[in-house]
Formats: sequence, C-alpha cells, structure tokens
Amino acid sequence: MNTKIVVATGIFLAGVFLSSCSKVLDKAPLDSYTDESVWKDLKLAEAYANNIYNVLPTFTVDWGNSLNRSVVLSSACDEGFSKFTDGYICGARTVLNKGLLSPDNAGSFDIWSKNYTQIQNANIFLSKIDGVPGDDAYRNRIKGEVTFLRAYAYFQLISDYGGVPLIKAPFDLNSDFNVARSSFEDCVKFISDELDAAAALLANTNSQTGRASASLALAIKSRLLLYAASPLWNPTNDQAKWTAASNAAKAVIDLPGYSLYTGRYADLFTTKNSELIGVHLSGYQGEWDAFTGLEMMCFPNGYHGWAAFAPTQGLVDAFGTADGKYITDPTSGYNPQNPYANRDPRFYADIIFDGRPSGNPAYFPDRTTTEAQFYEGGYDSEQGYDTWNNSLTRYAFRKYMDTTFNFNATTQTNKFWILARLGEIYLNYAEAEFYLGHEATARTYLDKIRERAGITTPLTETGAALEARLRNERQVELAFEGHRYYDVRRWKIAELTENQPVRQVIITRNANTGVKTYTYQDIEPRSFDKTKHYLMPIPRTEINRTGLQQNPGYN
Repeated sequence: MNTKIVVATGIFLAGVFLSSCSKVLDKAPLDSYTDESVWKDLKLAEAYANNIYNVLPTFTVDWGNSLNRSVVLSSACDEGFSKFTDGYICGARTVLNKGLLSPDNAGSFDIWSKNYTQIQNANIFLSKIDGVPGDDAYRNRIKGEVTFLRAYAYFQLISDYGGVPLIKAPFDLNSDFNVARSSFEDCVKFISDELDAAAALLANTNSQTGRASASLALAIKSRLLLYAASPLWNPTNDQAKWTAASNAAKAVIDLPGYSLYTGRYADLFTTKNSELIGVHLSGYQGEWDAFTGLEMMCFPNGYHGWAAFAPTQGLVDAFGTADGKYITDPTSGYNPQNPYANRDPRFYADIIFDGRPSGNPAYFPDRTTTEAQFYEGGYDSEQGYDTWNNSLTRYAFRKYMDTTFNFNATTQTNKFWILARLGEIYLNYAEAEFYLGHEATARTYLDKIRERAGITTPLTETGAALEARLRNERQVELAFEGHRYYDVRRWKIAELTENQPVRQVIITRNANTGVKTYTYQDIEPRSFDKTKHYLMPIPRTEINRTGLQQNPGYN
C-alpha cells in the first residue's frame, strides 16, 4: 500500500496532462505525494523536512490548539503579565501562575504531543534519507537539519518534563508504544551527541535565513549543557558538568564570523547582524496577519495594540541605573517619583513606559503625541482608547518591535524569533566559569555585555554578589527572549520569584502643573509549589495510554 504524505512547503506542482482514456482513479492527487515518490526525490524529501521546522518557536501567534511557546513564556514567569485569559493565548499561563497546573489542564502550554509528532516525522525522515538518490552534499545538509530539529524537540521536552522516552526509530502499527522514560542524564547525552552529529553535517555559517546551521547546533548544545550543570539537575555541583558547559560555550565564542552587535541596541532584535547565530522566520501569509504578529499583540492600547504581553514592575526594577548600579543601591540616585531617569540604556530600548515616544504619527492621527501616556486619563490608560486592551502594569514591551508599524494595514514584515545569539553565549560562559571558580573570567564576559549596552563601570563583585549579578544580567539582557522562565527553574529559585505578586505602577498627573505621582501596588497574586512545579506534568492521556511514570506531585 502506498501511503500518502502531505507536504507543507513552497513546492509548485508542474501541470500534468492525462489522456482522455485515463481512469479517474489512476490520477495522482495534486495536494500530496505517495511515500514511494517522496523517498525517490531529494527535493520532495527536503519538502518533508521543511515541515519539521514547525517545532521551532516563532513570533506568529497560533490561534489554534498549539500555542507557540515563544513570547507566552514571558507572562508565565515574573518578567511578564497578561490580563487576557483566552484558552488559546493565555489560558494555560493563567492556570500555571495560579498554582493550579495539573495533568488535565495544561492545554496549549503543553508541548508533549506537538514535539513527539515532529520527532516521529524526523525519525521517518532519518530512516529513509540515506536511500534517496542524488547529490551527497545536498542529502547531508537536509539530514543535518532534521538531526538538529529532532535534538531541539527533545531539548524542549526535557526542559519541561525532565527525562523523557527516547524514541529513535519511527513507530509503525506493530511497534511497542510502552517506552520507558530515560534519565535526564541519558537524554542530555543523546541530545548533545545529536547536536554534534548535526554540526558535522551542516555548514558552519552565520545562518539568518531561518535554516539550521552548525553554529546554531553548537549554540543550543551550550544552552543544553548549561541547564544540565545547573542546581536543578546538578544538586551536588559536579564540576565536570560545569566544565562541559564552559567548553561548549567557548567553542561557540571561538567560531569565526560572529561578534557582539555594537550598533543601536534596539536594532539587534529587528535586523540581520553579526550577533545572530540562528533565527526562525515567522512566515506571514498576508491578510489578517496583523492579528497574529507581535506589534498587534504587544503595543499599548492608545496605539490600537492589545498589550497582550506586558512587562511587570519587577522586570522594570531589574534594570539598574546608567552606571550599572541596582536601583536598590542608595548611591544609585534612583528616585521612585522620577523612575525612568538615568536608567540602564537597555531599559529605553526594551520597555515602553510613560513618556516614551513610540510609533509613526502618520498612523495615529487621533493622537496629539507619540509619547506613551500610561498616566490616568492618558491615551494608553484604562480611560484611553480601546480600554479593554490597556496594559494593567502600565508598561509595554518595545524589544523586538517595529515602532513604526502600520496598524491600518493587514500585513507586516517577516519578523524573526532569535533561537540563539552571541550575547547569550557570553552569559552562558560567564556563568559556567563562575561556578568553576574563575570569577575574573566571569566578570570579563559580563563586562563585555554591559559595555556593549553602554555601562562602562567594570564589575568588582565576588562570591554570592557576583552570582546575583550574573542572574540579574541574564534577566535584563535576555528579557522577552524566552529564557527567564527556564532560568529561574534551573537555578531552583522559582519558589521565590514565582511566589511574588505581579506589581503595577499607577501614575496620576496634576492637570494644572503636569507633575506626576507614582504609586506601586500588587495586581495579581501568583503561586508556585516547589514540590512539583519545577517540572510540567505529563498529560494524563499519555499516562493512561502508556503507563509512563508521572512527574512528582501530579499523581
């Protein structure tokens, strides 16, 4: 029997002329290919492989049942907030933040089925590709891509669930589906080896086209080994694991062709540049894509955005002052009644706050100013435009945004989600070196990140203070990039960070003097149970079907 495989790609079918005497049932379907034909043509095999790229996060917001795990991770930890509770956008996040997560209600936040579907697709591909005739270099390139994508799918799974079943060959109707969970360490070893294998097959080039590359595989290996060395998975502080993490990060740092981007910091996230190691394009299709894209989701209501994901006051407070001091330092000069003055330059690039100019005035003729007005009665307040979309924290994300986006149009650019960049690798290396006792090296690489941001005062902290600085630098430098959710878990500090309420600022403006007053208060309690919430629950349907061991606390 010939199995039909639907290929979701940009391949165009050539016209086929059939004789008038051909039977209708003999015609090949025009929207699919037989299993036999796919594995006889490298271009069709590549088309099959292209569909597996769907396992990677993008900026496109999926309104179906499998929400993209990219920006939503922000509001699932202490850096972000969303007042929306729609099941497709923020419903699962709401369940998680209330401490109500169970094997039955993870909804779109759960990636188990999505990832194992793509792992099955990858296994089919890898079992067939060596028999497809054609150019060896071409075959090895797409084989390397799929090897990377399968490894990435497994990395996502173990980041959420811990050790998972390692399925390395395709299932068929005669397969035994009761595959036991492998240990976390065995999974890490398998994924690391697979990333090395992918790197050996792929070109070591700066890939900003949305394709996998050798350098991207090695960058994900750096992240993988950093996670494996962290307290959640390394409670005895095994130095060999930190050495492996350090070596993996340094291998990426030493790759040719990459450097920290020294142009305008905000442009790092919207333009192709020397820092980007790997990206995934969003693949916008046209009409109504404004409603799946980042600007619509995140801009303030006064610009006719939805503020679906907004920074918390806690994230805002994590940004220090221009000289690199914490705002809690009494010598920093920070004034909570003039809170946006003299801050870390990254703050101005990443956050839309009251008074921050944003947007192209040509697209907002109903505003008299491009400055954000989060104060009570302002354009972007709950008394302003589209009040159901106002940001309750009184902030919006500016990072990744095209601030001249035209909300009157129904299309937007093919924005990319950063899968890895050199700035993250510097931070990975600094952290690994710190835990190996090499504090001077850790400070050196932290200072490189801070100097690029415009902070020229070198670090002098040691010990616990330097550890706190490492964690603060990751929180600030990698904000809204999908890292914080996993960082607080692997550090085993989520029981502290995720049990804190979300805070907002209320800004009142004196109509006569224009003087503003700032009041800070809680808007959402959050709950994190340290006995179970460090890992996601495996879906109950999967437990019932396979008898897998559930993660602690979810039985």
